[in-house]
Amino acid sequence: MEDDNLTGAIAALLDEYKKAVDELIAVIEPISQQQLLRTIEPKSANTDCISIQTILTHVTASMFSYAVYIENSIGIESVRPERLQFDQVTPYISRLKEAFIYNEDLFIKNPHITMEEFDQSKKINTKWGQQYDVEQILEHAIVHILRHRRQIKNALTNRKN
Repeated sequence: MEDDNLTGAIAALLDEYKKAVDELIAVIEPISQQQLLRTIEPKSANTDCISIQTILTHVTASMFSYAVYIENSIGIESVRPERLQFDQVTPYISRLKEAFIYNEDLFIKNPHITMEEFDQSKKINTKWGQQYDVEQILEHAIVHILRHRRQIKNALTNRKN
């Protein structure tokens, strides 16, 4: 993490978020275009999980979405950046780094964000129906990357090309 002014839960969570991003990058860096585009879950009803490409498109878009949820919850009106899909791994790596910096900047610019919220009416309502406080949505963001990193790693291990 770049900013030494962030401490406590924010600093810890951002450190773990960066670690998760770095681990995902280490897994995807050697992926060929063929591996990126190949269908890995042909029977999946979830269009975000059909190929490594669709997974990475989903993961990068989600990283921005989590930050936008937090921004909107603290009164910053922002819109999710465009969902971008690429045919190579390198732009996904750049997008992952960009999305992390976007999240980190949110906390650098707003270091006094309330992390825990016990009042249900002040929780963040997501489009998938869950309610989170800031700490929980960051924890979800980290685990989201870990789960998809595992999914990609398993896809690469099960069928190498």
